[in-house]
Amino acid sequence: MILGVGGQLSKLSAEEIGGVLVCLRQSIDRLELEFAELAAAFAATDEWEQQGSVSPIHWLRYNCKMAGGAAADRICVGEQIDNLPCSAEALTDGRIGFTHVALMARTQEAVSGTGRSLDEGRLLREAERLSVKQFRDACHHARHAADPEGAAADEADAVGARFLELKPNEDGSLYIKGFLDSIGSAALRTALEPLARPSGKDDDRRRERRLADALVELTSHALDGGSLPSRGAQRPHLTVTASYDTVLGKLGAPAADMEFSLPISTRIVERLACDCNLTRVLLNSDSMVIDVGREKRIITGSRRRALVARDKHCRWPGCDRPAAWTNAHHLVHWIHGGTSDLDNQVLLCYRHHWMVHEGGWRLVKGEGGSLIAIPPAYAIDSWTRGPGLRDAG
Repeated sequence: MILGVGGQLSKLSAEEIGGVLVCLRQSIDRLELEFAELAAAFAATDEWEQQGSVSPIHWLRYNCKMAGGAAADRICVGEQIDNLPCSAEALTDGRIGFTHVALMARTQEAVSGTGRSLDEGRLLREAERLSVKQFRDACHHARHAADPEGAAADEADAVGARFLELKPNEDGSLYIKGFLDSIGSAALRTALEPLARPSGKDDDRRRERRLADALVELTSHALDGGSLPSRGAQRPHLTVTASYDTVLGKLGAPAADMEFSLPISTRIVERLACDCNLTRVLLNSDSMVIDVGREKRIITGSRRRALVARDKHCRWPGCDRPAAWTNAHHLVHWIHGGTSDLDNQVLLCYRHHWMVHEGGWRLVKGEGGSLIAIPPAYAIDSWTRGPGLRDAG
């Protein structure tokens, strides 16, 4: 074993193991620098081509069992290290790591064609005190200072490389694959992160699930807001077509139809129908349209404003999602005879609205109008409710 630890590992204290790790890392970094110089010298030959590789990076990937980015970094460091003598000395002394040098080499390479040079001394002082993540930002600042036009051109190239692939499955689900530059990534993450926070102590969703839910909520909010460009003289919206029996949830009724989706269940129809525009269409026995009623808003603008003034945010216990990110929910659904009174309506955010309709949760209304959320594992109907408690939908 390197440094002669070998079978002595069990005899080392935690502090001694830490010291060995530091020494070992410094030795690896020195070897990395030597490897980089050899890699650059090899790349300058045509041996990699004679052996059938398409590039020196390809040769290193295959023969040295490396990732493409790591191989490219080694060649770049080897090619630029003569321009960074102080950094090479600092690495040898253990004052910076190989990744610091790789970032400096990439930055030096980027500005080398402009006739300008980096202030290596200033960057080196930054490298000695900053983590690799922080030093990456420092290198970007140095790059911009030396070549602002080149930095802008790189950003434009990254924007041009954006892509989003939507691959639908037979069951209506969707695989998403794509790339965003740093600016697009920052915009998306800024929008998603507040929506992806855990919604209470009982939220056991993995972060990946919360981010996916946040993306759906962000999209739904954009559709509800009516700010998207029109298509076919109509603002983009979800259109659900359901039979009367489906709306009522009768046994034997077919599922409802929705564009870009497989037929959807009554549960989803109920949630979407809580606050929607409703149009009655009558068909004859041959499925021919014989009458189309006027579009009717389930919850009018004035009633929505009254709900916002009263609730101010999602009414789910412990949730403070702003009213702008909520939908109106009927405690007793209008499909099942619920009234349009404000007392029968509350604001729920996308997550908690889903939990009530599709997640199997129940809302129980208590004294003073407070709401109690009951998980689906509880058999509410078998309980003897205390005074002042009634089923809320």
